Amino acid sequence: MRALGDCLGVKVHACVGRTSVREDQHILSSGVHVVVGTPGRVFDMLRRQSLLPDYIKMFVLDEADEMLSRGFKDQIYDTFQILPPKIQVGVFSATMPPEALEITRKFMSKPVQVLVKCDELTLEGMKQFHVNVEKEEWKLETLCDLYETLAITQSVIFVNTRRKVDWLTDKIQSRDHTVYHP
Repeated sequence: MRALGDCLGVKVHACVGRTSVREDQHILSSGVHVVVGTPGRVFDMLRRQSLLPDYIKMFVLDEADEMLSRGFKDQIYDTFQILPPKIQVGVFSATMPPEALEITRKFMSKPVQVLVKCDELTLEGMKQFHVNVEKEEWKLETLCDLYETLAITQSVIFVNTRRKVDWLTDKIQSRDHTVYHP
């Protein structure tokens, strides 16, 4: 998002936990066009009035099923309570569990559902892998085996926590692979 923003002259800022609240407040007060963040930090910035609801034109909840399953429901609901009632809302999810549908009923006016067939979810030229690994300590070696076995020029790796992102970045870089994570 930031790279795209640089090309278009759009100021983008990431509001995520385990980073400086004061720095977030300073950057937000200087003006940004797009804020990407975790439910907790976005709610905190709204509560502190560092993000002003009246200036928010659109709110997007991506991976809604994941966010709700990870215990962010209260923070998401609290955020919606602060936002203006006429704000444009987008809720995106690989699945639409009852909790995600409840959000659309409670906080969206005349929501429109767009359903995509499973066979249309994969981009052309992209391969997706899911490997079940029995023990946590085997995951890094399994990942490195994939890199050695397959001709991988780019990949996106999903992990559960920011700490795991930092750890995995260090481990992969130490094996001479280039890693980008903001």
